[in-house]
Amino acid sequence: MRRLPTDLEGPVLIEPSVFADERGFFLESFREDRLAELGIHERFVQDNHSRSRGGVVRGMHFTVGEGQAKLVRVARGEVLDVVVDIRRGSPTFGRWESFELDDRDGRLLFVPIGFAHGFAVLSDVADVLYKCSSYYDGGLERGFAWNDPEVGIAWPIEEPVISERDRVAPRLAEIAEELPFRYPSGVAA
Repeated sequence: MRRLPTDLEGPVLIEPSVFADERGFFLESFREDRLAELGIHERFVQDNHSRSRGGVVRGMHFTVGEGQAKLVRVARGEVLDVVVDIRRGSPTFGRWESFELDDRDGRLLFVPIGFAHGFAVLSDVADVLYKCSSYYDGGLERGFAWNDPEVGIAWPIEEPVISERDRVAPRLAEIAEELPFRYPSGVAA
């Protein structure tokens, strides 16, 4: 495993060693000691798996309370994975960065607490797997508009399939004062 460069401070893009031949491939998708060497010290307590059809955009989601870090990878298909800095006081507040994740190179993306997360499905179907640092609690789920013009995410899909929850989400500026994440740590205030 090796760490690849990112523009935003916090997210970590990881390239695993993939051993492929005519039979298929093998890769380590999670190894706590190697992740720690790359700067990821979160304890993950829950695994999630989502399947989405082509053209779906999910996001931009985050969890309040203690927050929730995620380690994301794609087991089938291809997505454009997007993170947005939502740490109050951060010099990059509201900035986004995207990463292509797919089932060929096996890259993983660490999304730290204090970042919103979303993705667009670029293939016919995509299975997205993610480890979470806290247990799911629907009462702590939050989000902002996937198409917030002030954030300006360049989604590669002209007519995305969006959930009702994401369709009616507020703009980031409307919830900015309520965000519990503070720079530099990203932990809840």
